[in-house]
Amino acid sequence: MSQTTSTTAQAEAAPPPERGGKRPPSRTTTRLVVTIGFILIAALLIFLFLSPPAPDARPTSLGFSFNSFFQWIGNLGPILQIPVVLLIFAVVVGILLVLIEYAPRQGTGYFWLRLISCFAIPLIAFMMLRPYQNAVIYVIPIALIAGGLLFYADYRAREGAGYLYQLTLFLAPAAILILMGLIYPSIATIIQSFFDKTGENFVGMENYVWAFTNPQGFWSIINTLIWAVFAPIFATVVGLAYAAFMERARGDRILKILVFIPFAIAPVSISLIWKFVYDYRQGEQIGILNALVVAFGGEPVRWLDVWPLVNTFCLLFAFVWAQTGFAMVVLSAAIKAVPAEQMEAAQLDGTNAWQRFTNVTVPGIRTAIVIVLTTVTIAALKLYDIVAVMTGGRSNSTVLGFEMVNQQQRFQSYGHAAALAVLIFIFVTPLIIYNVRQLRRQREVR
Repeated sequence: MSQTTSTTAQAEAAPPPERGGKRPPSRTTTRLVVTIGFILIAALLIFLFLSPPAPDARPTSLGFSFNSFFQWIGNLGPILQIPVVLLIFAVVVGILLVLIEYAPRQGTGYFWLRLISCFAIPLIAFMMLRPYQNAVIYVIPIALIAGGLLFYADYRAREGAGYLYQLTLFLAPAAILILMGLIYPSIATIIQSFFDKTGENFVGMENYVWAFTNPQGFWSIINTLIWAVFAPIFATVVGLAYAAFMERARGDRILKILVFIPFAIAPVSISLIWKFVYDYRQGEQIGILNALVVAFGGEPVRWLDVWPLVNTFCLLFAFVWAQTGFAMVVLSAAIKAVPAEQMEAAQLDGTNAWQRFTNVTVPGIRTAIVIVLTTVTIAALKLYDIVAVMTGGRSNSTVLGFEMVNQQQRFQSYGHAAALAVLIFIFVTPLIIYNVRQLRRQREVR
């Protein structure tokens, strides 16, 4: 038995057999070549995007681009647009599936298929993205280097030629979407934040100085931090209270639906509802809050214009009203997952309901509480709708999300808007990292 176990362990620890009796390729050399290639591609991309556009430049020999393709699609009739797009999508997917299936196979024909596609696909993609003559000097080298790197790394892969090629084709669609929809806009926004409102003159940190010194930028930061601190706390506490009390209440499902409904309502509708709640006018009041004030002999108040901080908290309560339903649903599900044996053991020890809640329930749903807190905080940091509809940012009630859009659309100040967007990104990133780490720890415990 011991000899068999030893033989099995040696077989598992042994390196994979060499292909054709040859020495396996050096990973160090491959990584060095690929790293140098990526550095060259990054440098060429930087020069490509920083090169001044030529307004009179004509398309290259390909004769088409994404712009011309979308213009052609736009000129078609509405009935033809959908089937044409679906047909082109099916053709692209079919080509990828054919390459994924046949290209990794062994043989001279498949070797040339991989070689040609490694250079043809990047070249066509880059020429379609940037088809103008003043960019050819960058586009062709980028495509050639990218294709050469793919073929070189695939040929030297220890798993065999075709492995990395197939893996790259699998990941390429998702990677391209992430690159074009997330990474490139983020980098472009960061770069834009160091230029003036026209985007032509470099101003350094001036936009960030404006954000912390100008009243509009300063109060947008202060109010955003207030939202990020108080909104998740209020929503989580109220949602936890609802979840705890409704567990033993009759008709708990109906009550939970009623509490969850505000979360399902569009933010603009929530804003309109609460705008009527805070409504102020001379004479008869239609706003519930001012109607109560007048009923008790007081004078109506302009709640959304009272500064400092009163109007901010009035807006914040509308947001909490909507987020409470989300917190309640998540925490209620977490409470039900707490083992009943723990509650019974605590009850046998003579603890009361409050002690069982604080010492058993809350520690048992800690992960859910963290998720609710971080999720509501992220939603508060990128808030826009409530401020835009209820106050329009007046009386120093603005927040970063609203002020970013306001600076771009109303004042055409792209530098200020980009700086505010970067600040939102800086505030949100630590929360996302913390949330991901908590989820990983939870998986490790399981």
